[in-house]
Amino acid sequence: MKRPVAIDLFSGGGGMSLGLEAAGFDIAAAVEFDAIHTLVHHFNFPYGANICKDISRLASPDLLKAVEEKGFSREIDLIAGGPPCQGFSHIGKRQLDDPRNALVFEYVRIIKEIRPKYFIFENVPGIASGKHKKFLDELIVEFESIGYSVEKPVSILDASLYGAPQKRKRLILVGSRLDVEKATYPVQTHADIDTAEPALLDLGLLSLSTCGDAISDLVKHRAFTEGDSGIDSSQLDYSGLRNNFSLKSSGEYSLCHTRQVSNKVYGHIGSKHTEQSIEKFRATNPGSVEKTSRFFKIAMNGQCNTLRAGTASDKGAYTAPRPIHYSEPRCITVREAARLHTFPDWFRFHNTIWHGFREIGNAVIPFLSKSLGSQVIKAMNLDPREFETYVLTRQDEDLLNYNMGQASKYWEIPDDVIPKRKRLDKAVA
Repeated sequence: MKRPVAIDLFSGGGGMSLGLEAAGFDIAAAVEFDAIHTLVHHFNFPYGANICKDISRLASPDLLKAVEEKGFSREIDLIAGGPPCQGFSHIGKRQLDDPRNALVFEYVRIIKEIRPKYFIFENVPGIASGKHKKFLDELIVEFESIGYSVEKPVSILDASLYGAPQKRKRLILVGSRLDVEKATYPVQTHADIDTAEPALLDLGLLSLSTCGDAISDLVKHRAFTEGDSGIDSSQLDYSGLRNNFSLKSSGEYSLCHTRQVSNKVYGHIGSKHTEQSIEKFRATNPGSVEKTSRFFKIAMNGQCNTLRAGTASDKGAYTAPRPIHYSEPRCITVREAARLHTFPDWFRFHNTIWHGFREIGNAVIPFLSKSLGSQVIKAMNLDPREFETYVLTRQDEDLLNYNMGQASKYWEIPDDVIPKRKRLDKAVA
């Protein structure tokens, strides 16, 4: 059966795209402003159109033309994305008109002009409370005015309740065009069995996934700090939760197309720490915060705290606090962060640690986006078991080493679109 078609706006490295593909969608196009992140998305999703452009300068006919040139129908089943929401105006002024919320307006514009059957809007939970609630109410009215029904009440979903070993909450809007069957929010699949109410236990929910479930097989492999030579996958244990992370698309990712990869797992790279920091990390109890760095030390049998991206180049390129490993006196590696974010081992990130962590921290957790995509496919009355998968063309791994200048040249855009990274010559904690 022909797979439904999705477009990912503000795609970053591809967390939303991955989950939607896992649900059964083909990612016909992805739009991203950052040239390096667009390259990473292109590396992992080479079959769709990867567009490196400011969405405000992207015309919908051009987007649909790019989709068509990749062999997909111009009738789009789903558009997903999470535009930044920053501006909140004075009382009495429409907040959607605030220039700082321009990207949200552009998201609405694309929905209005392309008219997909469904849309998924994701964002930080904070816009559902306090003074920000007015903005959210305006946004919902705007979607309804262009012919969409928004599922209510609006939901804030915690990815840990959908199988991720990480506590991460996101506000989700699910919209359905008025002439199609409504899509609804997914029901949770996991719970804290020790504290869950009896009614939840009666639903047969699974226990929360833990950090150990995700990354314990990586412990015996020392984190790389001088280049990444990879880990032979035969030395890793793909049992339990980790079955989903195998180099062969399996488990939650069994509907993903086959990427041609080597038998090595890359990204087990981390920072060099001072001896003083190492001792402080070692002395910190799992599940608590190290007092000097304020880094959280994850617990083997608990969930990871929310992984964050840090600031972009124009804000000084500051690195977000990275969790401390539960048994090693160091911060987690890029691959460990990817596992805790539910990315499989075949999914690749930029080889620079700073870019890799930003791509993970900015991403929607794929397990969650798969749950959302599956609800849309259910509303479309499609059977994912009938979807075909195919083998993708092997990609040039040098793309994962490109700096901003090289990436900008690749996409034929000026290299000053995003201010260059400010390197800070300070000792790593």
